[in-house]
Amino acid sequence: MGDISVSGPVTNIDTQAIVTALVNAEQAPKQSQINKQTQTSTAQLSSIGKIQAALDAFRGAMDNMAKDASIGGLTATTSDATVSSVTLGAGASAGSYQLVVNQLATASKIATQTYAGGAKTVVNKGTTATSLTISQSGQNYAVSVPPGATLQQVRDSINAQLSSSGLSANILTDSTGSRMVLTSTNTGVGTDITVGGNSGLEAGTSVVGSAPQNAKYTIDGTAQESKSNTLTDAISGVSIKLTAVSPLPTGVTDPTAQRVASTITVARSNDTLKSSVKGFVDTYNALMTAINTETAVTTNADGSTTSSALTGDATMRTLQSAIRTELNAMGGTGALKSLAQFGVNTDQKTGKLSIDDKIFNAAVLTNPTDIGGIFNGDKGLLARMKTATDSYALSGTGILATRSTTLSSNIKDLQTQQDTLTARMAALKKTLTDKYTTMNNLVAQLTSQRSSVMTTLNALNNPKTS
Repeated sequence: MGDISVSGPVTNIDTQAIVTALVNAEQAPKQSQINKQTQTSTAQLSSIGKIQAALDAFRGAMDNMAKDASIGGLTATTSDATVSSVTLGAGASAGSYQLVVNQLATASKIATQTYAGGAKTVVNKGTTATSLTISQSGQNYAVSVPPGATLQQVRDSINAQLSSSGLSANILTDSTGSRMVLTSTNTGVGTDITVGGNSGLEAGTSVVGSAPQNAKYTIDGTAQESKSNTLTDAISGVSIKLTAVSPLPTGVTDPTAQRVASTITVARSNDTLKSSVKGFVDTYNALMTAINTETAVTTNADGSTTSSALTGDATMRTLQSAIRTELNAMGGTGALKSLAQFGVNTDQKTGKLSIDDKIFNAAVLTNPTDIGGIFNGDKGLLARMKTATDSYALSGTGILATRSTTLSSNIKDLQTQQDTLTARMAALKKTLTDKYTTMNNLVAQLTSQRSSVMTTLNALNNPKTS
């Protein structure tokens, strides 16, 4: 709000100071309220954001533990990473397997006739829309071709409509012109793409390369086929992604000869188990630290206390309680049924976890399966902890997300209130300034009249002598 000067040369009163004092007195109560509420809401929003981030990291660590089976103390490797890659999932067990890949699964690809005019060739020169029907695996997809549509526009329509169905289109151009190529992300026998309709694009189509084929491979000498290059059920609990055909023996050129096997090994790894448990402990402790910090009451040097943004917050208490309840619950089906039994202890004051290396290392050597059993399964700690925190962590609809949305809305509303108050105070200052200016002008006028009257009276009282 800009300064408005008020001059008071006649009254010798600092009217500008009076106006400022009156405006400040009017503004102070509401301004104090806005400042306090803005500070509180901003601090709480920041605190909830920190806790949300820590909770997301903790849940992410649990997701990784559940997916990669590291909590079971297993690791998977392949002797030839150019042929395949392997990942572990639930249900994996130690073992060694010989893999030979004889053929990769391939997708269907077809091309239209070549258009000499290139990608901008108008493929529907009529006045009504035509239709291009693309068929695959018993599904028919109709793409409308409006009047005046070019080859490029048809390509764009196909990609917009059918990308989620595993179909895409592109345009290849050479010295003879352009042609549209349809490609499928679905692989395996029976996924051939065909086209029909009355658009004219269906005429003269041809298969690019060979017809789609299945992956062919052997595991421990047993021949198998798959429509996909990702094998999820060939070995229990192991996902295998085939990336290349197995090589021929050195010096052999006959493509029908027996190819060289690679070895897939699923082995027990105590280091992997330790690392996984440590990751759980570290992210759990980071979450507890975030909650404790944002809800703490700090005692100052003079004995007074300072509350944090979320001190006494009921939501934080119930979140901590839900997590600790699952953490302390008994689980597993083996000899070990609690975290404390394999050296993971809870600090009763802070809620944070610590690892007793001596007890933990001994348990890893003697009962690694029991440790995995405590964490894994539908009733394991990971699943229970995820369920306990779902209502808080869900994006957009979770308790923390809803709190953040509400606080952001409050801050926005407070800014609106601030803008309104600022405008109202500017108007008040102008009104007061105008009043005091009018007063000064009136006083000046009266003073001038007084001077004139006094001059006249003095003249009457002191007549000039001749």
